[in-house]
Amino acid sequence: MEKVAVFPGSFDPFTVGHESIALRALTIFDKIIIAVGYNASKKSFFTLEQRLSIIKKVFENEPRIEVISYEGLTVDLCKKIKVKNILRGLRTSADFEFERAVGQVNKAMLSDLETVFLLTTPEHTSVNSTVIRDILLHNGDPSQFLPKSINIKEYLPR
Repeated sequence: MEKVAVFPGSFDPFTVGHESIALRALTIFDKIIIAVGYNASKKSFFTLEQRLSIIKKVFENEPRIEVISYEGLTVDLCKKIKVKNILRGLRTSADFEFERAVGQVNKAMLSDLETVFLLTTPEHTSVNSTVIRDILLHNGDPSQFLPKSINIKEYLPR
């Protein structure tokens, strides 16, 4: 039986930390489904289509990574596509406390669902999408925090 994990997030934008977690998880899982969440009530920096395009480009040569979008609860997505593992990255102890609570609620909602946490590598601990959005908003260069395979300027308004 194939071991599959859903790696959910807004990925606004997708960072080197996200890339690292997905690639490292391939040593545990046969397939990773990166699920880009859509929330109509949340203002995103990049459109859903841009985020999907960016992530697909990052993993265009990795057939074991699939990129999809979804709306609603991650637990409902897992039920729908029959996946029993959620993958999450942890940068800090605050991340752990938040993700632990979410994982426990998901487990209560779907008893055979497991959340697997991977620690970020030390060099990615400070990288987060909020800081990168701020760099972009102020016309800075966030390229060192983004996957090398993408040119973020291609996705910015002209």
